[in-house]
Amino acid sequence: MKYRKLGRTNFEVSEMGDGLWGMSGWTGSDDRESKSSIQLAVDLGCNFFDTAWAYGDGKSDGLLGEAMKQNSGKRLYAASKIPPANDRWPALPEFKYRDVFSAEHVFKYTDLIRKKLQVDTIDVLQFHVWDDSWTDEPEFRSTIEKLKRDGWIRFFGLSINRWEPENAIKALRTGLVDVVQVIYNIFDQAPEDELFPVCQELNIGVIARVPFDEGSLGGKMTLETRFPKGDWRAGYFGPENLPRTIERVEKVKQVLPAGMSLPEMALRFILSHPAVSTTIPGMRKPEHVRQNIAASDAGPLDKGLLVELKKHRWDRKPQRWSD
Repeated sequence: MKYRKLGRTNFEVSEMGDGLWGMSGWTGSDDRESKSSIQLAVDLGCNFFDTAWAYGDGKSDGLLGEAMKQNSGKRLYAASKIPPANDRWPALPEFKYRDVFSAEHVFKYTDLIRKKLQVDTIDVLQFHVWDDSWTDEPEFRSTIEKLKRDGWIRFFGLSINRWEPENAIKALRTGLVDVVQVIYNIFDQAPEDELFPVCQELNIGVIARVPFDEGSLGGKMTLETRFPKGDWRAGYFGPENLPRTIERVEKVKQVLPAGMSLPEMALRFILSHPAVSTTIPGMRKPEHVRQNIAASDAGPLDKGLLVELKKHRWDRKPQRWSD
C-alpha cells in the first residue's frame, strides 16, 4: 500500500481508502462479511475509511467504530458526513442554508457520529451536500470554527454534488475547508478543469469517490443487469442511463492492456493524478479488498494509456435519476 498526504491535514493516508456505503446502503451486504473485509483492509495497510450517517442511519459509522476499537494500536482515519436536514440530495440553490445545515442540526449529528465512531474527536467531518451560494452565510463559518475550537472535529470537508465539481470552489477559498470529496473516474474527468488546480493551490485534500461509476467500471454489468427495488442503483442504472453506460464501458474495455482488469485500470487512472489524496471504492468483500489494494501497489498508468483514457471523458449534468 502506498500513502499520500491528505492536503494540509498532514494525515498520511492510504491512497486506497475504503468507502462504506455499500455495507449499509446497497442490497447484498452481510454484516459479518463487511466486518471481516474492514479488518482485512486494515491488515493490508488501509488506514482511511469514509462513511456517513446516511449509510443506514449510522450503521456504517458503527461498523467503523467497532473496527477502530478493535485496532486501537493502529492509527486509522475516519471521515464521516452529516446528512442534510431537509433530506434532499443534491443541494439546490433555492434551498436555504439554515434549512439544511443549521448549527443545531450540525452539532446534533456530529455528536451522534462521534458516539457511533466511539471517539471524542472526528478526524474529518463533511457536509454530505453543498451549494456554493451558502458560502457567505455567517452561520457556516461560526459553526465550523466552533466544531474545531471545541475539539469535536480535527478537519472539515465538503462532499460535492454529482457532476458539479466547481460548486464548492468559493467555499474552498474561505479557509474553512480542509478536504473535498468529489466524483472522479474515467468517465467523470471534469474535476481536472477547475477544482483540482484550486485544491493544489490551497493544499486541500482530495477524496475521489465513485471510482467505478457506481459499478459500471467494475466490468460485470450488461444490458440485462437489474438491481432490486430499494437499491439506489436500480434508479441510477435505469432505462435512461444503463444502455448508454454499457456502450461506453465496452469502448473503454477496448484499450485495456493485456493482463490488466478493468477495475485495476479504473483505480490506477484515478491515482495517476497528483491532486488525488485517496480514492474510496467499496470493499465489502475480501476479494475486493485484495484486488483494490493490489492496484495501489501497481502504481500510476503509463502516459500513453492515460492519453487514450482521456478520450473517454463523459460530461453529464444532474438528472432526476442521478440524485
